[in-house]
Amino acid sequence: MSDRAVLHVRGRVLVGPDEVRDELWVIDGRVSYDRPAGACDVRTVEGWAVPGLVDAHCHVGLDQHGAVPDDVAEKQALTDREAGTLLIRDAGSPSDTRWIDDREDLPKIIRAGRHIARTRRYIRNYAWEVEPEDLVAYVAQEARRGDGWVKLVGDWIDRDLGDLSACWPRGAVEAAIAEAHRLGTRVTAHCFAEDSLRDLVEAGIDCVEHATGLTDDTIPLFAERGVAIVPTLVNIATFPALADGGESRFPRWSAHMRRLHERRYDTVRSAYDAGVPVFVGTDAGGALSHGLAAAEVAELVTAGIPPVEALAATTWAARAWLGRPGLDEGAPADLVVYDQDPRADVRVLAAPRRVVLNGRVVG
Repeated sequence: MSDRAVLHVRGRVLVGPDEVRDELWVIDGRVSYDRPAGACDVRTVEGWAVPGLVDAHCHVGLDQHGAVPDDVAEKQALTDREAGTLLIRDAGSPSDTRWIDDREDLPKIIRAGRHIARTRRYIRNYAWEVEPEDLVAYVAQEARRGDGWVKLVGDWIDRDLGDLSACWPRGAVEAAIAEAHRLGTRVTAHCFAEDSLRDLVEAGIDCVEHATGLTDDTIPLFAERGVAIVPTLVNIATFPALADGGESRFPRWSAHMRRLHERRYDTVRSAYDAGVPVFVGTDAGGALSHGLAAAEVAELVTAGIPPVEALAATTWAARAWLGRPGLDEGAPADLVVYDQDPRADVRVLAAPRRVVLNGRVVG
């Protein structure tokens, strides 16, 4: 397909949950709903088209040991692209992946800078590890390095306690979140357990990752404040194996992790039913492989979220939440085409027919 070629997507174009069109055109890499006059080099793709999928918790440039070389990061990004993920919120990475922004063949990335954790309270080589008195300064630093997001580690295992516990005192997170907001940056936090959530939400946090510790006491608070969650259920599936591995040293932590896992679907469904915004994220790039957005959508449906809403959590709604366009007139043509209607069966998302990025068919 040449630089001047026109792509014609015909069939059913899902612009939004209630807006369906019969076709769209891609002209100079952008979406148009007007047939171009005099187009002589036209490629037609048929099927069910949706905006490029969003993985709102995905670590490009990271593996279970820390930062990876650029060629490995490229393979990670390509794996996501091949699976239809064209927009990534990189929820913390020690790698500098700005070079990806110059590659029109790789997914677009919204960065949250590097994780900010309490000293010796997170995975080695992942985060800046600081004490509470330095939290504001590091939040300001990562706010300036990111793309409108900062990532805190809200809780982790306390080895002296032998269980998960909050990493930061209330005053520290209040000051840090206030500084981020002053700089025009949203804040999210890794949280598995229960006891950090109220302080974070009341301090003004914008999002919580995993959120397995939500309860009947905190879910209404999230809903009232409009705090989103990214459950990463494909990652939470690893909790039993993690618990087994830590049983001998930290039996209390292991039991806690199993309880969080056992109630994971009920937690997500209760949050959704209460009106908490829920978005798709996989936590790829740590212990998990890339390209799992479709599996996460299926997990949300298993948890009880209606298929159309689970689809929205990785398409229209997710893009709006992140401030990025969908299949709007004049928007970059980032879309995925399927053989069947993904609103009827989200498992269709696992088998893209065509992937179009910046107006070019790349898969």
